[in-house]
Parts: sequence; C-alpha cells; structure tokens
Amino acid sequence: MSHFDKPTYTVRRTRKKEIPHGLYTKDPVSGDAVFTKEIEDNQMVVPKSGHHFPIGARERIAKLLDEGTFKEADADVRSADPLGFVDSSPYPTRIKKYEKESGLPEAVICGTGSIQGIPVSLAVMDFRFCGGTLGSAAGEKITRAIETALAKKCPCLIFSTSGGARMQEGILSLMQMAKTSAALGRLAAAGLPYISILTHPTTGGVSASYATLGDVILAEPGALIGFAGPRVIKDTTKQTLPPGFQTSEFLLKHGLVDQIVSRTELRDRIGELLLALFVKKKAAPPTTVVNT
Repeated sequence: MSHFDKPTYTVRRTRKKEIPHGLYTKDPVSGDAVFTKEIEDNQMVVPKSGHHFPIGARERIAKLLDEGTFKEADADVRSADPLGFVDSSPYPTRIKKYEKESGLPEAVICGTGSIQGIPVSLAVMDFRFCGGTLGSAAGEKITRAIETALAKKCPCLIFSTSGGARMQEGILSLMQMAKTSAALGRLAAAGLPYISILTHPTTGGVSASYATLGDVILAEPGALIGFAGPRVIKDTTKQTLPPGFQTSEFLLKHGLVDQIVSRTELRDRIGELLLALFVKKKAAPPTTVVNT
C-alpha cells in the first residue's frame, strides 16, 4: 500500500502553429528553405546559391527597363486556329486556358522602352503560356518588334524561353523561324544591334532561329539551350553525352554563347553593351578612306 497519493497532472493542449503556405521556397542547389519574398525581391534568384527560378515576362520587363518607359505594343495579336486542331480538347479552348493560367494574351510580350536612357524595342517570351511555344501570333509579334527597332533606328532585345514550335499550327508555326530571321537580316543590314538573351529553357525552333542570331548572345546561368532534348540526341547518335551538355556553361565554352550573366546584373550589362554597340558607334565620326 502506497503511503503517498498519486499526483494528478493537468494536460494543456496547444494547437500546432502552421507555417503559411508559400512562406518558404526550397533552394534546389543547397536544399535550404529560403524566404520566398527574399527570392522575389532578388528577381527570383536565390541570393546565396544563385539559382535562377523562372520569372514572368512583365516582371522581367519591370526590372529591366527604366521606370515608366515601357509601352506595350500589339497586345491585340492573338492566336487563331488555322488548322482546326483537335486533340484532347479544341485548340481555342486550350488558348483560353493558357490565357487564364498565365494572365497573358500570348507567349510573348512586346513593346518599347529605354535602358539607362537608351531607347530599345524588345520582345520577352514567357514559358507559362503554352510552354513559350512559337506560333503565328508569337512570331508576328516578334517580327513587329524587330521592325519597330528598324523604324525607330534603335537596338532590339529578345528574351527567349521556349519549348519550340507550336504543333497545333503546323507549318504556319515553322515558317515563323524564317520570318523572324529575315526581319533580323534587315535589321543587321541597317547596322542596328540585336542582343539575344537566352533563358531556361530555350529549345526547338526558337533556338534554331532568332534566339541564336544575336550580334551578342547572353545567357542566364544554368539554362538549358539546344534544339532537340538530350535524351533524343543520345538515342539518335548512340553516344554518351558530355557532362553539362546543352547548359549555358557548356555552350559558352564551345562558342555559341558570348557571356553568362546573372539576372540581377543583366540590366547593367545590357546597358554597357548598348553604350558600346549603339551610342558610341552612332557618335563616332565617319571613317575617311584616302586613296594614295
């Protein structure tokens, strides 16, 4: 028999604090949890590791151009359904879904603005709209952006991110490769600079046309850049691909890319290039050739 009474314990129930959804984002490089707002404030680049998350076209434009200078153009150019394409759902139904999910009218946003006071015409692709695929509307908008640079006698910038040509438009999609390339040929003939910026991913018909025709080709770190995917190439060639194949770093080493530039440094770097390729060139006196 016990000489002491058994003590009575009270149990205090507390609710487990739930972490708000989206407060943290996992860094794929380090595995660390990073405040999402910290990444957003750094243009979707993880401050410590430098990993580049995707960024929307409008967000990119806001960080790139001088404040208040952007004027959007051709926002009314939309995809049609020239082939009456039907797969799991009609093509127009898919387009409406892409518009709703991305908040964009097409896979590219175009317009004019300035960078450090230098006027530019630009086209910025967005992967959220149908994987950034190149269709008739996207190709038309990019061509008009190039033609605007020609008309205004200013540099042209194109930010590429794409899964390739849009199969729902067939040959009409593929012909955008030739159309945009021809427009760039006219820009080059006029002596106006074209800077191409490759972001993750840039593949298919886009990589085989305007994306790799720049006077200067910049790329974001770690971007996948190529025509066909690594698996397709490996299966076709029956060869083991080298480490880092089709990354920005691999292509810089092999001469396709001129520079790899972090998104946080891109505005300043483009400003330097525009100053060298456009402003100083325009201000330089003409060269006189003397026959002796």
